[in-house]
Amino acid sequence: MANNNNESILKRLTKNVWVTSLLLAVIILGAAGSIVYWKISSESIYTDSALVSAPVTNLTPTISGTLNNVFVNVGDEVAANTVVAQVGNELLKTKTASEVVTTDTALGTTIAPGISVVEVVNPDDLRVVAHIDEGKGLADIHVGQQADFTIDAFGTRKFHGIVDEISPTARQGDIVFSISDKRQTNQFDVKIRFDTTAYPELKNGMSAKVWIYK
Repeated sequence: MANNNNESILKRLTKNVWVTSLLLAVIILGAAGSIVYWKISSESIYTDSALVSAPVTNLTPTISGTLNNVFVNVGDEVAANTVVAQVGNELLKTKTASEVVTTDTALGTTIAPGISVVEVVNPDDLRVVAHIDEGKGLADIHVGQQADFTIDAFGTRKFHGIVDEISPTARQGDIVFSISDKRQTNQFDVKIRFDTTAYPELKNGMSAKVWIYK
């Protein structure tokens, strides 16, 4: 009987030690995670409101005419001086190597000057544009700082870039209100330059998350 009691006590002690060890491991891991999060937060400014973007060039005729042909499709990558459409007798050409983002497919319609037939972006002009709240680290951001970013389409894969430009004015129409005091908070665009030849898979309009290192 004494042996059975001893074995029962030993089992309980072993179980208690195992449970205690497990709890200690969870506490240690939680503390380590908190420290890592604090360190990252203190050394970087983060936003999940960002996207890959480039200025759009509108290709439009110089005189009114009928849209006779469109020779490209959305997503096409074309070289400089490529004919992309014909309006009347006028051939519309790209000025630089470009990616087509929109096209007008309404053949036979009259197109006036200023009306876009094809819209393109220059892949070399692609930037990650991060929207930063003015009260969440904007003052700590400077041109030349290192930045990492992920692209939603590529999961957790990290890409690298450098702060290239900080908008001097707030974004129009994007007003955020503080939950605590309902105070208006403006957002500013911060552009991250990256090596477009190293990351040719990044396309105009892709969503991103950004870490800018202080």
